Order: sequence, then C-alpha cells, then structure tokens
Amino acid sequence: MTYDELKAIYDLPLFELIKRAHDVHEANWPEQEVQLCTLLSIKTGGCSEDCSYCSQSSRNDTGLKREPLMERDAVMEKARLAKANGSTRFCMGAAWKGVRDGSKTFEQVLDIVRSVAELDMEVCVTLGELGETEASKLADAGVTAYNHNVDTSPEFYKEIVTTHSYDDRLRTIRHAQDAGMSVCCGGILGLGETSADRLKMLEVISSFNPQPESVPINSLMPMPGTPLAENAPIDSLELIRMIALARIACPKSKVRLSAGRAALTDEAQMMCFYAGANSIFYGEKLLTGNNPTMNKDRVLIEKLGLKTQAPNPAQIQQPEVDGEKPLAPNCPLESAEPAGSCGC
Repeated sequence: MTYDELKAIYDLPLFELIKRAHDVHEANWPEQEVQLCTLLSIKTGGCSEDCSYCSQSSRNDTGLKREPLMERDAVMEKARLAKANGSTRFCMGAAWKGVRDGSKTFEQVLDIVRSVAELDMEVCVTLGELGETEASKLADAGVTAYNHNVDTSPEFYKEIVTTHSYDDRLRTIRHAQDAGMSVCCGGILGLGETSADRLKMLEVISSFNPQPESVPINSLMPMPGTPLAENAPIDSLELIRMIALARIACPKSKVRLSAGRAALTDEAQMMCFYAGANSIFYGEKLLTGNNPTMNKDRVLIEKLGLKTQAPNPAQIQQPEVDGEKPLAPNCPLESAEPAGSCGC
C-alpha cells in the first residue's frame, strides 16, 4: 500500500478503522486462532551495533550481563519446555551484527536449528545481517522464518541506528526470501518517530513480495542506560490503530502483538486482537524484557474464546505473481525483475 492510501485509512475515526480491520481479519483468518511463540536469547549482550533502544548493545551502559552462545542441549531444554507449554513457534535471537559462513558460531547455530526443527515446531531465528550463503544454509537446516525488523521509516532510521543502514536491512530480508525462508518483519512504536514515520514503515513492509509471514508490532520498552530510556510509553489507542492498519495493509500476514504487552490491560489486548492481532510472544521473558505470565495469557485467550494455532513448520512463502522471484523490498523498479537485478 502507498503512503497516501495508508494515511487515508489511518485518519479514519477509530471505530470505523477497527471495524474495517476486523472485517479484513475475518475474511483472511476465520478460524479465530492466536499463534503462541516463545522467544529465547541464545547469545546475550556485547553486540557491536548501536541500536538506541537496545540493552544488548556494548555501547550502552545498561548493566546487562554478557552471555556467550548457549550450548545446544541447553537450548533444546528450553525448546522442549516451550512446546510442552503450548508454543508452536520457537524463536531464537543472538546479539551480534550478523553471522558468517565458516565461523564456529555459525556452525553451532546451524546445529541448534537442526535439532529444534526435529521437534515439529516452527523455527524462527534473528541473527542480524545475512548473506546469500548464510541464508541458504539456515533454510536448509530447517529455519521456518527469519526475523529482521525494519523498526521505523527509512528517513528516521538513521536517528536510531548508525552502525548499519536501512538498505542493509532490506538486503538481509531479500536474501532470506530468496533462500525460501518466510520473513518476520515489523517495527517499534515509541522511538520518537512521527505518525508519518509509522505509516512509511508500513508502506515498506506491505510492498514486500511476498508480504511478511509475520508482522510484529512492538511498543518500546525503555531500558535504563539506553539513549531512549526516558521515552514516553506509547498510547494504547495508537497501538490499536497501528495493529488495525497493519492488518489491512498485510491481510494474510500474522500480526504479532509483541514487546510491551506486559504494560497493556486485558481490555487493550482484547481490542488489539479484535483489530487483527493473531500472534503473541508467550512466556515470562522476551530477549531481555518482561512479558505476561503464561497462565495470564491462557486465561485471557480462554475469556476471549480464541483457539491456539497449530504449528506449520513446512510453510513456504511465494511471490504474489506465480513463477517470479520475490521483488527486492522497496525496490524502485515496478517490473517484476529478479531480486537484486536493479542493483539496489
């Protein structure tokens, strides 16, 4: 969707916007299900990037304890527990700039992925930047989806991160798609961006071909010691508005109510689900932040009459036009040329 199209919908009265989003949701997700995902930090702290919101950056004095890459058996213990508790997707995050083929750590990650994939869960990883070779090997190892958020608009991004560019992020997303992995790509609200930045972020995300399998909408969790530690919390009605807009812009994507959910009331979460959210992180902890307890989530899901979604580890995303490779995200060409052929 274009910025102007998104702006026209965003400016609707809230009830009208929510109704329109709910209609889109029912048309594409009639089962009334919610996906339960568990997120585990498999390598914590010491990251060389300077993301202003992140407690794991080595440039931010947050007091976070640095931890090396977890051993496979320790990760498997967490994965089995997640499955036993009802999660159908196991997401693993590592705090570093990216992975490189041939390195010891990358081989360890591939070994971990192969083992988790044997549990018949969806396997998602977020490992920073990827090249074509790394993306292909992750897909072969059993990765279902690669998470790489664009965070905000292209224009505002440089105010949040300087150690890599927006184009770097789009390049990684393109490599993941070309390797056959689904893409999990969303953003963060409350970084200091304007409403226009939020719409431009969705403009980029909705232009992917195929659109992301999952679109996480995160609310900033201000971390002590980070440059954004004093940022004001995002208004819950604005969050609901963005959930609704994401549902309309990406009708067949899962819209994940992600970071910051612990600060929401049950009523605010209910409105997010009604507006189109159908995925959550499930478990008491995200990478480094708090999350609602599993029991609290189970009670809320039951009260709302929702069902939990079954895993789909074999999911494969295809471009909207059969027989064509995915377009490079935000590619300036209108033709469906193979990704990267334009040189962008």
